[in-house]
Amino acid sequence: MRIKQKPEDFSVKESYRFDEVDSGRHRVYLMDKQKLSTFDAVTRLRDAFGLKPGAISYCGLKDKQGRTEQIIAVDGADVDMQEPDLRLKYLGRTDKPLSAANITSNRFSVTVRALQPESLGPLNVAAAEVNRLGVINYFDSQRFGSLKHGQGFIAKDLIRGDFEAALHNYMAKPSELDRTEDAKIKAFWKENWGRWDARVPYEGTRKYHRVLKSLRDQPGDYLRAFMQIDADYRAMLIFTYQSFLWNEGVRRYLQLMLPREHLFPMRYQAGTLLFHREASPEVLRTLRDASFPLLAPNSTFSDPKVEEAVRWVLGREKLQLSDLQVPGAERRLYFKHEERPLLSFPHKLVVGRTQADELNRDDIKVNIAFTLPPGAYATLVIKRLFHFEYAEDSAETIRASQRPKLAEAEAAAAAHEPSSRRGPPRRDADGARASSRGAPGTDTRRRSSGDRDTRAPAGSRDARGAGAPGRRRAGPREVELLEPASGRARTLAAKAPAPAKAAEPAAPLGFRERQRQRKDARSAARAETEAKRAAKAKPAKSRKK
Repeated sequence: MRIKQKPEDFSVKESYRFDEVDSGRHRVYLMDKQKLSTFDAVTRLRDAFGLKPGAISYCGLKDKQGRTEQIIAVDGADVDMQEPDLRLKYLGRTDKPLSAANITSNRFSVTVRALQPESLGPLNVAAAEVNRLGVINYFDSQRFGSLKHGQGFIAKDLIRGDFEAALHNYMAKPSELDRTEDAKIKAFWKENWGRWDARVPYEGTRKYHRVLKSLRDQPGDYLRAFMQIDADYRAMLIFTYQSFLWNEGVRRYLQLMLPREHLFPMRYQAGTLLFHREASPEVLRTLRDASFPLLAPNSTFSDPKVEEAVRWVLGREKLQLSDLQVPGAERRLYFKHEERPLLSFPHKLVVGRTQADELNRDDIKVNIAFTLPPGAYATLVIKRLFHFEYAEDSAETIRASQRPKLAEAEAAAAAHEPSSRRGPPRRDADGARASSRGAPGTDTRRRSSGDRDTRAPAGSRDARGAGAPGRRRAGPREVELLEPASGRARTLAAKAPAPAKAAEPAAPLGFRERQRQRKDARSAARAETEAKRAAKAKPAKSRKK
């Protein structure tokens, strides 16, 4: 089975609510994105309109691999973007930024491909189990992208007080799976670590500007430099490690609550998860009402089995609750205690009709639709439904599959040759590789298959060079000219015209000119938005979906 082969295969629509205030300073937009994470989309909007960090608020993070709709609020600015992968629709104004309280649920539509007809029977059984037992509310692999890209848990570096290692893993550890400019920037800083005045020859360095400025001012203060990272992203680094501890603790808790034969394992990005396929009525009632904490130094426990599971996972990590803090930044970068429900129940679970899979020959596809509460992962529901055949690729497997393509691309770039998709390079009769440009002065025009070879035979007068009127092959520094009167060709050796002087590149725009252009673009976008708003009727006071 396969999911997310196309962006349309994974669709998420956020159900939201907010209090509309006509004079509110926060503009609310419906953001439709695909193949973009929420962080990437917000960063693009912020850079395009010159907004400050924290000016855009949202209810939660949505998947990168798919097409998603969610609301955002922009503080004190009108924005508009209509691009193929990122679109905005104005909804109204409110007087406070958005938070998780503004989202009520998420509706998912997932197309599962590369299935066989014999998979439908176990799928129906699994759907009945999910409706009756629910799904363990784990954090799925999307939360642990830093592991897939080889950065590890940066929060563990922060707990140890090794801020240089944390900053190095953040901005100087490129991933083999990343093909963007950001990977090149990280590779550059990996080679030039400590040379903070070095100039990066790639685009996309804006998100590191504040970090680099701090390092240039105070080269040895890595904590100060780390705190220049966007606040939401810093909090996400802490939350990622909290999520891992939560998953491991819940896995141990299930082992304490259920017999082994009622559990089955499934691999994911950070290790192994346990799911239940059966439970007694008493245990099921306990699991329905149970929650497990996201750990912090002030966490307390009322359930002895929860406390035992927490001690087990902290012992594996060689930590204590008091260690879950960042020395020197306790007030700005911290672990926050929060209770998370142990189970999630998909509502309105619908298994669609099977259809022929147009992407995978001789296979079928099926659409699964359901609604989840905020914070629950749709991919976990899909894994639970197809647990009998789902297998997730590990980070090592993904890297191994990408290495041949990467090596081929690097070899093609080094040789200035096109990719192997366009076929092997042409070779001449002697087996030598044909040049794409040819030697200077040689004729590199292609000869069609129907053209005749006009060269004279070896024993002819032309071949002996006896002044025949026929053409002869031009030398390396010869240019062949045709006389219009006599029709004879004559060669002029070493008189090739001098190459034209390359045009000088245009001078780059200055800082003030760029600022003026950005200001004009924002003014034009603001005027267009005001015109659209004036053309519409006054919206209702409450907006719900």
